[in-house]
Amino acid sequence: MINIALQGAEFFAYHGFYPEEQKLGCRFVVDIEVGFIPQTDLNDDNLDNTVDYEKIYIIACEEMKHPRKLIETVGQSITDEIRDKYPFVKTIQVTIKKINPPLAGKVAHSSVIINYPLAK
Repeated sequence: MINIALQGAEFFAYHGFYPEEQKLGCRFVVDIEVGFIPQTDLNDDNLDNTVDYEKIYIIACEEMKHPRKLIETVGQSITDEIRDKYPFVKTIQVTIKKINPPLAGKVAHSSVIINYPLAK
């Protein structure tokens, strides 16, 4: 199995349960790891034979543009889009961190991790 990963992709987005979060926005950091079994010989040196991390980044960019109440929903949408684009993918892990979440005290970030396939 081969894994490709994006680490620390930064976004400013309007996700949050409270109306002020969706109005003011917040910084988010997204990590994505995708595991797959190559469909052909990687010695062919052909991008079509692997998972293109630029396309994974574009998927994350597009999903981060749609305000949602829960970052769980955002993570699941990113996971679903990756599965649709690359049906041969075996595992996906999407981590979304909300930087400085609006809590009563200082917190560096809150986060959610979405795994595919789901653990049983």
